[in-house]
Amino acid sequence: MSLPTKISRRALLAGGATVAASPMLLHPDQGYAQSARPVPADVFRLGVASGDPLPDAVVLWTRLAPDPLTGGGMPARNVPVEWEIAEDDRFTRRRRTGIALARPELGHSVHVDVRGLRPDRVYFYRFRTGGQVSPAGRTRTAPAVSARPRTLRFAFASCQDYQAGFYTAYQHLAAEDVAFVAFLGDYIYEGPRNAAAARQHEGTDEPFTLAQYRNRHAQYKTDPDLQAAHAAFPWIVTFDDHEVDNNWADEIPQDPQSQTPEAFRARRIAAFQAYYEHMPLRRSSLPRRLDMQLYRRFRYGSLASVHVLDTRQYRSDQPATLADAQNPALTMTGPEQEKWLVDGLRRSGSEWNVLANQVMWAQNDRLAGPGQTFDFDNWDGYRAQRRRLLEFFGSGRVDNPVVLTGDRHCTWVSDLRPDFDDVTTPIVGAEITGTSITSGGNANPASFHATYDPIMAESPHWRYIDNQRGYVVCDVSRTEMVSSLRLVDTVWAPTASVRTEARFTVEAGRPGIAEVSVSPAPRSTGRTAEPAFDVRDDQGVVPPTR
Repeated sequence: MSLPTKISRRALLAGGATVAASPMLLHPDQGYAQSARPVPADVFRLGVASGDPLPDAVVLWTRLAPDPLTGGGMPARNVPVEWEIAEDDRFTRRRRTGIALARPELGHSVHVDVRGLRPDRVYFYRFRTGGQVSPAGRTRTAPAVSARPRTLRFAFASCQDYQAGFYTAYQHLAAEDVAFVAFLGDYIYEGPRNAAAARQHEGTDEPFTLAQYRNRHAQYKTDPDLQAAHAAFPWIVTFDDHEVDNNWADEIPQDPQSQTPEAFRARRIAAFQAYYEHMPLRRSSLPRRLDMQLYRRFRYGSLASVHVLDTRQYRSDQPATLADAQNPALTMTGPEQEKWLVDGLRRSGSEWNVLANQVMWAQNDRLAGPGQTFDFDNWDGYRAQRRRLLEFFGSGRVDNPVVLTGDRHCTWVSDLRPDFDDVTTPIVGAEITGTSITSGGNANPASFHATYDPIMAESPHWRYIDNQRGYVVCDVSRTEMVSSLRLVDTVWAPTASVRTEARFTVEAGRPGIAEVSVSPAPRSTGRTAEPAFDVRDDQGVVPPTR
């Protein structure tokens, strides 16, 4: 499933001379459609995106925002936006065209669920309004459900704190040859401005209102490297905590002593709407007050199923002690989503079952020696449900489960077993926790390994650990899944080099990590000394010993 047609980053971002000179888009029913009233200049400043690929459909996204950081800058009226999707990057072989309304109540965002496409095809798309043409994007549909693809290549990423650094990883991810990107959460960060950071958040405080969340999302979307990665292939997205509030759980904020239940519910409603407005999601994910449907499933023929989890909306509040974490009533997913997951895994009919997951499954002690310290925001805080699901993994009713995780700002590759403290219990699956795009800033590997190598010696289920920045590319075949860790040398400069640091192999029919292959130490890049920035990284806080 390689992508046979490439489009340059410059064309993706700027549209190119071919796009600018092309004729107006023809709507099949209404002819040449133009807005009767003018719109402000430069309305496509947030770029374009696509997502949620199906065999015959994909979602196309843009948002009209000529003044992104102060509400968007659009008039308070509906604006017609023409769209087209074609089989070539010159748009001579159009597949579908139409008109969508950019409505003020949705921040003038556009979500077009294009149907009637061909399976496993590359398409190109763009928008137009008021005589202005958007950048061109490239997308790809999934294979037919009955197809038997031999290979699948995709990438996953998470945690892109704007203040922690530049999106140098996306410069390289946009050039990868992948069918889709799975983004596993923390698309924005809700923290206030940090004047000592590499870049500063807009505003002066955390966002609480819809207008403030819109501005924060828009600031992230103005980044050209992030735009290029969105325009290069479809994304399958889910959120974690920072899209709303650090470590929130259902209707409970991180600091209930400072946010009343009523205030946090209003904040959650605002955050959900702004998230939808800025993501390539179907209308089925349009928030309904406090609720937003984000757990969903994608199938790549008989080769792989991707089960997208939501570990925030339905979870119990985080426990306070290790004894509390054993409570069988605690849930990370809620019972309805757990049933959906179990049923989907059992009936997937796919060679591989990939879970797009937010927080770490594998046990993660943070203290060397006989004592134990855990972060109970992870699955370590929901042990009875975790054991129940891992026992299901090992029941023989799930084919090749692999959990892909974000959140940690580190790479953590682990074998999964129902009881991590008992090495005689069987390995039932594998987890690859990917590092962050920027969150945590430039890493200090020496101090990280000084802390965690002694713990790794006591944690036989850990197979590899690292704390540098980047993303992961996964190559799936009938016999194995090989995940390549791609690291950049800095996020504190506008550009960076990239390298493959390690590869992790899972073999079909053999649960766990079969092989870890680490590349030789890279040569010096010759990069001159860079300034160090203050990074406020929530993963650096170690909870008290329990």
